[in-house]
Amino acid sequence: MRPVSGTKGNLRGSALWGKKTKGEARSSALWGKPGRNIAAFLAIITVLAAPVAAPAKNGPGHGQGSVSLALVPDSLFASAQQNPDQLFSVIVQAKRGKSSAYVATLVQGISSKGKAKGLKKKFTAVNGVSAQLTGAQIVALSKQKGILAITPDRKLVASGQYSNDGDWSQATKVDGFWGGQQLSGLSMPAIAIVDSGVQTGRTDFGARVIKQVRITNLLPNSLGDGRGHGTLVAGIAAGSASRYAGAAPTAPIVSLDVMDDNGMALTSDVIAAADWILQNKAAYNIRVANFSLQSTAPATFAYDPLNAAVEKLWFNGVVVVAAAGNYGDNGQPTTLAYAPGNDPFVITVGASDMNGTPYTAADDFVAPWSAFGYTLDGFAKPDIGAPGRLIVGPVPSTSTMVKEHPERVMALGYMWMSGTSFAAPMVSGSAALVLAYHPNWTPDQVKGALMLTAQPTAAGLALGVGELNAKAATQVATPPNPNLALNQFVVSDGAGGLAFDAASWASTAQANASWNSASWNSASWANASWANASWNSASWAAASWNSASWAAASWNSASWAAASWAAASWAAASWNAASWAAASWAA
Repeated sequence: MRPVSGTKGNLRGSALWGKKTKGEARSSALWGKPGRNIAAFLAIITVLAAPVAAPAKNGPGHGQGSVSLALVPDSLFASAQQNPDQLFSVIVQAKRGKSSAYVATLVQGISSKGKAKGLKKKFTAVNGVSAQLTGAQIVALSKQKGILAITPDRKLVASGQYSNDGDWSQATKVDGFWGGQQLSGLSMPAIAIVDSGVQTGRTDFGARVIKQVRITNLLPNSLGDGRGHGTLVAGIAAGSASRYAGAAPTAPIVSLDVMDDNGMALTSDVIAAADWILQNKAAYNIRVANFSLQSTAPATFAYDPLNAAVEKLWFNGVVVVAAAGNYGDNGQPTTLAYAPGNDPFVITVGASDMNGTPYTAADDFVAPWSAFGYTLDGFAKPDIGAPGRLIVGPVPSTSTMVKEHPERVMALGYMWMSGTSFAAPMVSGSAALVLAYHPNWTPDQVKGALMLTAQPTAAGLALGVGELNAKAATQVATPPNPNLALNQFVVSDGAGGLAFDAASWASTAQANASWNSASWNSASWANASWANASWNSASWAAASWNSASWAAASWNSASWAAASWAAASWAAASWNAASWAAASWAA
């Protein structure tokens, strides 16, 4: 892997799936590490999707120095250890020969002190009980010799509804929509996937891919989705297959194929896709557009044509969601200089690591390759975070991503990947859900609701205001406007539409460091999960406006390079000598 010239810290060679980080291997991605004895646990209901650890001392997921004799899902045990006072609803089963009454006595004894309710129900169908216990009580109970297993008392969905074995659906609270018939009465807007295409004829989408538009002329470009990236993104946003449901599993999908089979797109083709959406949004009810891609050259949003294109969508009622990019500097801030994720209007999404605890976001941290920091124009990005590591979704079995990484295939037509490309569609699907509940909302309102209800994390501004909480966002009545100060520079474009007045904005921002305070001083943000101090005028310190931000080097010919790349397409193989052959950059 070799560094590429550009913004400091941009090691793009590892960005597609992140750096080779502990735990990021297929053997442990979903089902635990090899050698764990889970045969005795097969009788437990299959809705339990987290990896289950066999009895172990100092085993994976059970913490240094801990001893667990019971079978406990890794994610539950880790969360219990890290949050000893948090309340958990669990089901506790006894080993053979022990009764429900025996378990009830243990539970009552261990929960007699503290705020937990303790015993809730005793069962006869199984030798066990349901209970509410603190994290510390769960850890203590797991060490009792007579306990077989402690598992989450999870919500189930009605037969024929939606499910996802990945923890991200719990972490983002999208699974809160999957029970009963909650989605059946909603009129879902369409989500435009600007990517490498979407494979049709799958149970993931049924007949919901209502339009396919092939824009790119780059070769090779297979019919459907030769890369696999777009299908995976669409599946996370709106898939509906059993065990692999997306955030909005009833939303229609419009596919705009702008990438070839290697994950490359022309900037002009991405702009053409935005044009197509603008012209056809009413016909297909497109209210959300997902851009899991980025430019290859740094630029200011004020004059970059791709920024102008996505802003035009935003001003015309389409929520634009963009990936932050995977050139992060090992958890350290860098410059977010690439369109469209550098645009202050759109919703830019960073990738979180759930830390093995989907039940709480408090201990989640930014994935080491997820980009965050200030743009060349002084805006803090990303706006919000969502899980981006080890995300499983649909892909064509013959796609180039599968050929490059066959070890990541989880089942026929499904593989896992990591990247901000796969965090972004979680937010896109959630934005569609918000619009289904509030069809008259503007993109500014949708962005405000998603940011206002974000879950606090340990990542600070690396994940924007926090991690996505889709359920809470739909319940907001009056969202604040995070783009309030920017909107004063949105003016008539002279042709009956709206455009951003870059010159007026630049003049105001350079003269008044507190120009943006109107966006963040509103009382409406009082309940937000972040402090106003994080978004005060420090963002507009003189350093943000030094000459480097506007240096001629930022606007040299490289800034107008023809290519854009998928935000997760910076694999090492993409940067070998062959990738730089003249044919790869042909217009």
